Amino acid sequence: MRIATFNANSIRMRLPVILPWLTEHSPDVLAVQETKVQDSDFPVGPFAELGYHCVFKGQKSYNGVALISREPLADVRSGFNWDDAVHSPRLIWGRMGSVWIINTYVPQGRDRESEHYAGKLQWLRDFHSMLQREFTSDQLIVWLGDLNVAPESMDVYDPKGLDGHVCFNAELTELFNAVCAWGFHDVFRHHRPNPGEFSYFDYRGATIQRNHGWRIDHILGTRAMLTRSQDAWIDLEPRKRAEPKPSDHTFMCADFDV
Repeated sequence: MRIATFNANSIRMRLPVILPWLTEHSPDVLAVQETKVQDSDFPVGPFAELGYHCVFKGQKSYNGVALISREPLADVRSGFNWDDAVHSPRLIWGRMGSVWIINTYVPQGRDRESEHYAGKLQWLRDFHSMLQREFTSDQLIVWLGDLNVAPESMDVYDPKGLDGHVCFNAELTELFNAVCAWGFHDVFRHHRPNPGEFSYFDYRGATIQRNHGWRIDHILGTRAMLTRSQDAWIDLEPRKRAEPKPSDHTFMCADFDV
């Protein structure tokens, strides 16, 4: 099973990037964040033409999550509760066979002194509570998406200069590790233990050419998934291309023997 994640920064704008990538790499599931489209306007047709099914929760111009899969997903839910319209555009999950796939777009936080950062921390706490309520850590579960967390110094290009950022600070790492302690392991880092591999590059300042990036996109798995993982990697090619205009993120992908 091949599972991938991609923050599209507008799924409709990024169709010329996503569709060829699906054709070339044939993932069983692609989790997309920042679709930035209300549900009635989600571009289902182009994915259906490639043989993919789509489930999604979005809103106009902001946020939005989707799972694009070879087979229809079962038991699809979004948000922290059944009627959770507030958080649904940031959290959607479903099951392919015995594997649960949880796609999240964690709030960025804006500024550490703001209510947005406090909301980010609370979001992660609420997600932790949801895990404890809905799942057990011995299940086959993949948690992936744009988590807006760079948990280690090797996950940013300038750990000294960026220390204290809303996506890279000791408080956030401690909370993130507490959530992961429920039962998640870093599948990407398991296969790629060396620094210098990033999934996000700011549009400004030729960051992709200088490898000035962040690893804030993640593929995490329970122990049962980690032991079945075969490889994980970041595909930089879509981010390097000037045309069609790339997202500021690129694809992260992992293979599992399930």
